[in-house]
Amino acid sequence: MIKPDPRDRFTALYDSSYSSVYAYAVSRVGRQLAEEVASETFCVAWRRIGDVPDNALPWLLGVARNVLRESYREEARRRSLESELASWGAGEEFVAGDIAESVTERLAILRGLATLSDADREVLTLVSWHGLRAADAAEVVGCSTAAFFVRLHRARRRLERAMTAEREESTGVVRPPIPAEESVR
Repeated sequence: MIKPDPRDRFTALYDSSYSSVYAYAVSRVGRQLAEEVASETFCVAWRRIGDVPDNALPWLLGVARNVLRESYREEARRRSLESELASWGAGEEFVAGDIAESVTERLAILRGLATLSDADREVLTLVSWHGLRAADAAEVVGCSTAAFFVRLHRARRRLERAMTAEREESTGVVRPPIPAEESVR
């Protein structure tokens, strides 16, 4: 028996099952995320087209279910990390004495990191905490070294702004707004 071309099989599978997979996803996560779940499901089906049984719908719905479970896990991990980072800096007070400078700097960094996006935190921690060179970190995040340097620069700027805002908030320093004529210069 001759096996059909994988592209033709996938096209037929997509045409016959997409609406059912999409409807399943809508029933679980709503319309906003259903497209993403259905797309990821069919990406898995494409990668594993040889494993897709003849009666494909139950298999596809199982994949969609796994995609949903993984997205819930990722969301829970993200929330847990944000909570952990926030807790590292929360509740610790300024300590007078010989370590005061390092303690306040650590708190500012941790609180600043807690305000950043996952992508910014990842870029900064790959280089700073995990000690990766830019080329290796770029490979981890899936971009070129040049693009990584841009991301790293932007993440550092956002962290600096967050730390500055944290320091100003904790010390009660409020910068006066710049008059319009001075801001043009």
